[in-house]
Amino acid sequence: MTPDLRQVMMAFRKEFWVVGGFSAVSNLLMLMPTLYMMQVFDRVMLSGSGTTLLVLSLITLFMYVLMAVAEWSRTRVLVRAGVRLDDEMGSRAFRSVFSAYLKRTSDNPSRAFSDLTELRYFITGRGIIAFFDAPWTPIYIAVLWLLHPALGAFALAFMVIQLLVARYGHARQLEPTEASTLAQAEEARFLQSKLRGADVVESMGMLPALRARWLARRREALDLHARAKSIAHAMTASSGFMRYLQQSLSLAVGAWLAVEGEITPGAMIAANVLTSRALAPIDQLVSGWSHFLSAKGAFERLQALFATLEQENPALSRMPPNGAIAVQDLTVIAPGRQVPILRSVSLDFPLGSVTAVLGHSGSGKSTLARVLMGVWPPTQGEVLLDGQPLSGWSREALGEHVGFLPQGVELFDGSIADNIARFREVDPEAVVQAAQLAGLHDMILRLPQGYDTPVAENGGSLSGGQRQRIGLARALYGAPRLVVLDEPNSNLDDVGEAALLNAVRALKSRGVTVVLISHRPQVLAVADRVAVLHQGSVQAAGPRDAVLAAIQQSRQGGTRHD
Repeated sequence: MTPDLRQVMMAFRKEFWVVGGFSAVSNLLMLMPTLYMMQVFDRVMLSGSGTTLLVLSLITLFMYVLMAVAEWSRTRVLVRAGVRLDDEMGSRAFRSVFSAYLKRTSDNPSRAFSDLTELRYFITGRGIIAFFDAPWTPIYIAVLWLLHPALGAFALAFMVIQLLVARYGHARQLEPTEASTLAQAEEARFLQSKLRGADVVESMGMLPALRARWLARRREALDLHARAKSIAHAMTASSGFMRYLQQSLSLAVGAWLAVEGEITPGAMIAANVLTSRALAPIDQLVSGWSHFLSAKGAFERLQALFATLEQENPALSRMPPNGAIAVQDLTVIAPGRQVPILRSVSLDFPLGSVTAVLGHSGSGKSTLARVLMGVWPPTQGEVLLDGQPLSGWSREALGEHVGFLPQGVELFDGSIADNIARFREVDPEAVVQAAQLAGLHDMILRLPQGYDTPVAENGGSLSGGQRQRIGLARALYGAPRLVVLDEPNSNLDDVGEAALLNAVRALKSRGVTVVLISHRPQVLAVADRVAVLHQGSVQAAGPRDAVLAAIQQSRQGGTRHD
């Protein structure tokens, strides 16, 4: 079971207690400057004793050393907690990003890594220390009250004023800051999407028109950013004004009380320092409030992202599948759409069978392939692998026993051997066997570096047919029990298609369950079952000869009727 993010944070309560203890020591020792000033002004200045001054200075120096050690120690604990948090949540964030991207449950799932960094920076920065120091503000105010009630009342009044200013500033900053962040993200997404189609944009002269649209989005983002920064700078200036005003007025109140004989001159100076210290955590909270809100938003987004991970059945993680798969009453609706792509589809793919899935473009064939592989979750119904819900299987454990060739083949930065071996530890024998099964071995040997030939991201240096055959070899790598091939011959020539059909025959002889999606009739020669999809529904399904005969009879009946 995946732990709740709040439970993960609660695992750090020991560290927070330790930081709280060091904060208590540090804040108690913060009273030393006040006591030292009072003793110097009220005792040493009157007695003129150099020995007393030396002893007081040595004691204060020792306390300052203890205070520095306490502050260094709590910072060190927080830094270690931040590194541990990143270690524990990093791999989960990586897994959740892929899950959210596949399920379209987040507009920008890759933001999880910046959110994790934001959370770690907050935990290791001054912002969270202000939360540990803030509870000591009432204690400092109580000490001021003991010196004189007017000093305590003055500090309390300024604390309330600072909190009101912070609340007002937060209310003014919230909407412009969120709007600016969204506008910048939208601008980045717009540009990134156009870069992916750079060849089309350049070849057909679309750049000026797209640049005009990008500039309009950028101007809007810059205007919102400028507005948010203007408000932030105004609040920072207001905070500085309040801080300087507090220092001056605190000294004025102390001087008035000293003139009236209510307190000593030493207490006047000490009260000024103590008032600044009492309100310092509040000032830090005010200045760091935006960082706190950013960390809070990052925490909530990570919490929502981690919730998208499906629960896995531990028993299934230890059980290799046989390969029989079925869908029952399957309905799939893509995010942002209302019309289902698949409607109440029920199909069986028996163990060791080769099923050809046919249908016109847009009939839902590729969606069915993604659902069978667990890439897309069904909106209704379920997918059963060996009679067990597919969602309960561990993807890492199951991945070794399945093969998937999507319609759009994506290769990754690495060697050809790395891509075929799925970036696990390369087994040279298994890599060669997969390449031979895909009819790719001789072509690879003709390359300058053979299987060590580097492949650029997305396989840009290879032809479409080469990419597709490497993707096929990747799907066949190891000993898969279930293989789903979506349009595997769309970019293949006659030689490549013959190799594909031979590979399917070899899989069939091993008892591997194969789902073969294609528009070309040649694949029917190796299929023993056929399923026909039409507008998201099953039009026909069953043994190959029976289904083809029924389709032929239906067409002849329709011709005679015409």
